[in-house]
Amino acid sequence: MFVTNEGSDDVTVIDAATRRVVKTIQVGKRPRGIAAGPRDRRVYVSNSNSNSLSVIDAATLSVLKTMPAGIDPEGLAVTPDGRYLYIANENELAVGVLDATSLGIVAKLEAGTEPETCVVSPDGKWAVVSNETSNDIYVIETAVNSVVKKIPVPKNPRGMRFTAGSRRLFVASEKDHAVSVIDVASWTVLKSVTTSGQFAVDVAITPDGRRAYVSHGRSGDVRLLDLESLQVQVTIPVGPRAWWMALTPDGTSLYVTAGRLDQVVVIDTRSNVVADRIPAGKLPWGVAIVDVP
Repeated sequence: MFVTNEGSDDVTVIDAATRRVVKTIQVGKRPRGIAAGPRDRRVYVSNSNSNSLSVIDAATLSVLKTMPAGIDPEGLAVTPDGRYLYIANENELAVGVLDATSLGIVAKLEAGTEPETCVVSPDGKWAVVSNETSNDIYVIETAVNSVVKKIPVPKNPRGMRFTAGSRRLFVASEKDHAVSVIDVASWTVLKSVTTSGQFAVDVAITPDGRRAYVSHGRSGDVRLLDLESLQVQVTIPVGPRAWWMALTPDGTSLYVTAGRLDQVVVIDTRSNVVADRIPAGKLPWGVAIVDVP
């Protein structure tokens, strides 16, 4: 598991089996976004204040390359086939599209105001970017790398997650403390609900597609929602600035960055209680789970 620490300019590497820190890797200034390639053991890290991208070999835990990545790169996403890497450039109002192998620039696309996060659908057809200040999301068709839809959502959209079948997209909106459900076939908002938490940041959907975990930065908790009713079932206290999350492939453990505690918090999803707290660097931000043979 790889965790970006925006306050200490490094990445914490954690063995998920033992929950122990195995290495700290120095990268650029204010690392935030993180994404892993599906096949080539590459881990991509956006360095917001360096305007750069660091590429880490997940097997050797070494930096392979650091390269320019546009102005203020933040959210990252890789297509399931490993072909494209999408970069949200917050202060450039753009999304960069890179060839994930050669790291050459394929396209530079328009975004809204303060693009924050990118996600790609499991079927690889769509990339979506959330725009914090224009309060909308932009939908990119990956076959042509063009923006095909702009969808208004509640204030300050941040984290997003597709369901496994790519039929629904869930969006967390920070300042409205809300989660929205979007129908992918029509690209329309079906429903938006408040979570009763403060500052909804990220969404993680269980493998069975029945539940979603939503992290909240200000109330410092993770709330479990039933995806059919969108009602909160459980509230799990985590700590201040509960931020980005990663769910293990089997769905049994949820990792949450707790920025103000300099920790990664482990939630046992079978009991929905905190099972462990792992030290990270200063102000941990993003987290990605990588399966290294």
